[in-house]
Amino acid sequence: MSDTSTRTLIDDLRAVVADAEALIEAGLHDAGDRAGKVRERAQESVDKARARLDELEEDITARARAASADAARYIRDNPLQSVGIAAAAGIVIGLMLSRR
Repeated sequence: MSDTSTRTLIDDLRAVVADAEALIEAGLHDAGDRAGKVRERAQESVDKARARLDELEEDITARARAASADAARYIRDNPLQSVGIAAAAGIVIGLMLSRR
């Protein structure tokens, strides 16, 4: 999964959590013990989702930074191989695009 699509997924999940919180807040005016219990459970679920989403974002960010550092280190240690790999990838992508 690319960094852009990961970021988009996290942003979308944050929007879902925010919408769920808004729905819970809007439902606060409903009367009744049962409605109150449902709101409490929903709020707990939203809080857990928000916490898990924060953990996921931290994990993905850390992994992306580590991968970036590894790639930079490899390129620094193996400049000729890196150029060769980039050229080969360019040729393959060029061939794939030319067949369309």
